[in-house]
Amino acid sequence: MSAYRRAGTRMLHRLHFYAGVLVAPFLLVAAVTGALYALSPSIENVVYRGQLHTSETGQPTPLATQVHSAQTTLPEGTVTAVRPPAEPGDTTAVIFDDPMLGESVRRAVFVDPITGQTLGDLPVYGSGFALPVRQWLDRLHRDLHLGDVGRLYSELAASWLWVIALAGLVLWFTRTRTKRRKTGRARTVSRHQTIGVWIAAGLLFLSATGLTWSTYAGGNVTALRSALSWTNPATNAALPGSATPAPSGGEHAGHGGGVTPAGDTAAAVPKIDAALALARSAGLGDGVEITLPADASTAFTVAEVRRAWQVSPDEVAVDPSTDSVVSENRFADWPLAAKLATWGIALHMGLLFGVTNQIVLFVLMIALVTIIVLGYRAWFQRHGKNSRVGKAPTSGALRDAPLGMSVALAAVAVAVGWFIPLLGWPLLAFVVIDVAVGAYRSRRAPQPPPARTELETSTH
Repeated sequence: MSAYRRAGTRMLHRLHFYAGVLVAPFLLVAAVTGALYALSPSIENVVYRGQLHTSETGQPTPLATQVHSAQTTLPEGTVTAVRPPAEPGDTTAVIFDDPMLGESVRRAVFVDPITGQTLGDLPVYGSGFALPVRQWLDRLHRDLHLGDVGRLYSELAASWLWVIALAGLVLWFTRTRTKRRKTGRARTVSRHQTIGVWIAAGLLFLSATGLTWSTYAGGNVTALRSALSWTNPATNAALPGSATPAPSGGEHAGHGGGVTPAGDTAAAVPKIDAALALARSAGLGDGVEITLPADASTAFTVAEVRRAWQVSPDEVAVDPSTDSVVSENRFADWPLAAKLATWGIALHMGLLFGVTNQIVLFVLMIALVTIIVLGYRAWFQRHGKNSRVGKAPTSGALRDAPLGMSVALAAVAVAVGWFIPLLGWPLLAFVVIDVAVGAYRSRRAPQPPPARTELETSTH
């Protein structure tokens, strides 16, 4: 085995161990809260069944009539958007701007499309249209309801998850295989490794998509996408002849999205049915959100929303006054990076493939919890005769490694530290501490007596 490979294996073993021991508590919290969040779309579908669904059958009333019904519930509110029923049995959500709510939060009044009766109102968060239960679980997963400080926990977990997973994969491929029946710690390690290999791809995906929502790394990802023109294209909702373009849609923050600015929508409400019909003629399917014009210079925008099996969300701007489609924003024309980001976010949120997506995420989180527990168990089983605490792998891997490898690893740590701070800077500290501890222990270790010369031997 070459010096580089030997030193690299020792370093990965030590890095995987310390990262696992120190970051695992954060990963454990992220896994448990993530498992709950994975099931939240199905949970809210049960909790808010009375608002989301209706048993009435028959011919639906016009959307404009349903909007007027919702306005009687919130007479002081301003309607900004409407979500017609995506499937038979679903209700219509009439969305109001509410300055009393937080960022990216709107208020939705749910209307029975058959009878026109209102069925209650709830705050909804972002483009994912998360209702209160999912909002609460979302914040629990993202920041433990601690605000910006709490978000550091999830960023730390996402930053280190892919490093731990990749290091574990390399160690698994380089391990010495034996056919003997494993017992004790060897059996624990084998189970830890086997489950880790099976879910490694899923962990890498969750780490990559989770970082896009983080405070520091997420900001760098957004800046990089903007610089490379990889952002979601915005729909130009400006009417022909208007002075300034009025883009709509585009990037969304966090697990949700932006809030459409409110305008004078009284004149727009009677045209909403015609706007939907124009969008249907342009090829948009079921499950859309109709955004009312912010002012007289903008058109209606109709966008296909995040829902199960919606893999290509198109958006169009339409003008019912001229019976025309003003502009189209086709998902097929998006940059590949923007498409991957859209799919990745929906998959991470458990929305892309419906219940199947949610079950897979839940099982993945349970598997992550299992390998964390097995990892700690393997550590405690690796104790010495006079200690009940597990021992760490041998230090000094970098001290014994070729100089080029040490310099390269430090350079990578600095580069990664700029882009993913909660990974790079702890990694650089780990490199420095490992070298220092290895040197200190080497200096403290008892030195063998110097060999006696031939003259000294002959005189005795």
